[in-house]
Amino acid sequence: MEYERVVKLVDGRVQEVLGAGRHRYRRARTTLHRIDIRPRLLVVPGQEVLTSDGISVRLTAVLRVAVVDPVAQLTSSQDGQSEVYMAVQHALRVAVAGLALDALMESRIELGAEIVEPVHAAAARVGLGTEDLAVRDLMLPGELRRAYTEVLLAKQRGRADLERARSEAAALRSLANTADLLEKHPALLRLRALQAAESGTTKLVIKQ
Repeated sequence: MEYERVVKLVDGRVQEVLGAGRHRYRRARTTLHRIDIRPRLLVVPGQEVLTSDGISVRLTAVLRVAVVDPVAQLTSSQDGQSEVYMAVQHALRVAVAGLALDALMESRIELGAEIVEPVHAAAARVGLGTEDLAVRDLMLPGELRRAYTEVLLAKQRGRADLERARSEAAALRSLANTADLLEKHPALLRLRALQAAESGTTKLVIKQ
């Protein structure tokens, strides 16, 4: 199959890696091991880790793994995927242990990039390659999650109040500028009154 490689052992020793096609070999002395090289999705769910300020959080990591070295995959470990799984767990603990909760909340998206190197090195030792490593979920304890929600809501309310105040200040400045202009140029007020009268929407009263 195109998605398989075959590791050929002669008298118990690795001789070569075979691709798709027909191959000749001596059955009595040869052992063949099929290796599937298609990428697989590896999910490392709900790892509970402590931040530098002692807060317990749960993180879920997702990555793709595929066999890049069939010989290493066969000879270096009985379960290479489990070793990658453990490497992700360890890398997450080390990375999060160096961050306070606030810093972790801000850099969660970049966290996957920070743990790529140790995970990639562990995978390479067992003949695997990794890609698309990402931290998908960050779960906080219930009380802390509610507190953060309240903080975010308060920030949004504050931004709305600030924007409203800016709009009101701009409107007041515009009125003040108009009043100042009319005070300096009374003819503009009379001209505006005549324009309104011509439109027919305003009743004009002229004092004698």
